[in-house]
Amino acid sequence: MTLFFKDWGAALKRDKYLYLLMMPGILFFLIFKYGPMWGLSLAFQNYSPFLGFWKSEWVGFKYFSDFLTNPDFFKLLRNTLAISFLNILFFFPAPIILALMLNEVRRVRFKKFVQTAIYLPHFVSWVVIAGICFILLSKSSGVVNGLIVDAGGTKVDFLTNANTFWILLTSQSIWKDAGYGTIIFLAALTSINPEQYEAAQIDGASRWKQLLYITLPGIKSTIVVLLILRLGTVMDVGFEQIYLMSSAPVESIGDVFDTYAYRVGVQQGRFSFAIAAGMFKSIVGFILVVAANRLAKKMGEEGVY
Repeated sequence: MTLFFKDWGAALKRDKYLYLLMMPGILFFLIFKYGPMWGLSLAFQNYSPFLGFWKSEWVGFKYFSDFLTNPDFFKLLRNTLAISFLNILFFFPAPIILALMLNEVRRVRFKKFVQTAIYLPHFVSWVVIAGICFILLSKSSGVVNGLIVDAGGTKVDFLTNANTFWILLTSQSIWKDAGYGTIIFLAALTSINPEQYEAAQIDGASRWKQLLYITLPGIKSTIVVLLILRLGTVMDVGFEQIYLMSSAPVESIGDVFDTYAYRVGVQQGRFSFAIAAGMFKSIVGFILVVAANRLAKKMGEEGVY
């Protein structure tokens, strides 16, 4: 043990400036990530703001039991998993496809223009995006419905149609973040040795063959890692987006764990119950990451850890 501290002290002295550069990041995680984890203890208490952490009654797993037996649980689980499944099915491949298309562009100026254009929506807040959607898709005064009526059609209820609400959310996610997600895949594409393409061209391989046998295998490990990380957030479908787009007609299919925890925890003051619901999400995400990582390793990939 003494030898360990001696070696650690020598390393700290030798690389003191590197550790100093790390301090802002370390402090960020300690203050904003690890510090708030103390609040998870409220899920095991009958928390009262007037009594505080120390004097509130400990009730064990009572709120977890109440949450899992709640009549709304399976509705929330269905909605959350359905939206996550649509995101994985349509949103996750979108940055990959865009990156592959951009990789084929040979005009540098045009490529940079397209990259800038598709990156910009990522920096637009969900409040602005929701406002744009209401302006475009509103049944009473929306631009799209105005064009449909001018063309001789009838107005379509885009925003309050329960049959298309999940599709609307997925489309918004693709428009907002698919372009920004290409950054990682474009970086992965640069690591592929250009000599492989030259050899393939000499052998007479078409662009499609080069894509299938060189490009996709070259970024496969990146795709697997990001898919594993994506599975870890399968229960987190985005509170802000759904809260802004929800309305009474779509509440039955738009209510997810995040909005439920906000409604019950903040608006009704049931803090312990809401934290138990949030912890359930985190536990499921952790299990999925571990399982997906082990599966990836069995398939010969590196995985996340």
